[in-house]
Amino acid sequence: MKSALFFFLLFLGLSFPSISQNYSKLSATDAVSNSPRTLPSLVKEKGLVLIFHDPSCPFAKLYESRIKALRTKFEAQGIGFALINPQVQNTESELTRLRAYIDESGLNMPYLIDANQQWTQEFQASKIPEVFVLIPGKTDLELVFKGALDNNAQVESVVTEKYLETALTQITRGGKPAISQARAVGCTIRTF
Repeated sequence: MKSALFFFLLFLGLSFPSISQNYSKLSATDAVSNSPRTLPSLVKEKGLVLIFHDPSCPFAKLYESRIKALRTKFEAQGIGFALINPQVQNTESELTRLRAYIDESGLNMPYLIDANQQWTQEFQASKIPEVFVLIPGKTDLELVFKGALDNNAQVESVVTEKYLETALTQITRGGKPAISQARAVGCTIRTF
C-alpha cells in the first residue's frame, strides 16, 4: 500500500512540469508604460520568468541584484522577464511611486500591477519574491518551474543551489528543468 501511494505521489510530482493552462486571458497594467499587457505578449521565444515582487518586501530587495544579473544573462538567450506586484492598486499615485522605484533600482523590465490579484490566484502565488517560469507549449504556455530563485535569500555569497539559473540554463539548452519546484521564502502575499 505504501509503495502504491509513493508511486502515485511521484507521478503527481513528475507530472507538474507538463501542466498547461490557458494563460492568454491574463492581463495587467504595466507600471512602466502605463499600458495593458497580456501574459503572452511578455513571452519571448524560449519562455518567460514572472517574479512576484513588491518594493516594500525586504526579501524582494535582497534579490534585486540577482534578478538583474539573471535577466542580463538570459534575456539575450530568448527568455523574457517581468515583475508583478500583487499588493498595490492601479492608481496614478501607485504607478508614479513604482516608476520612480524602477528607475532608481535599475529593474528595467515590465512591472505589472495585479490590482485584482487575478494573476496571484491563477498562479497560486503566496510569497514575495516567488518565481514562475513558463515556456511555449503545444497549445498554450506551460508552467515548468515555480518557487525560489536560490537557497539563500539573505546572503548571496553563500548560495549553494541556484534553482532559477539552473532551470533557465536547461531551458535554453532545449530541455525542461529537472527540478520543477523549490520552496519560496519571503514576505507573505496579502490577499484582499
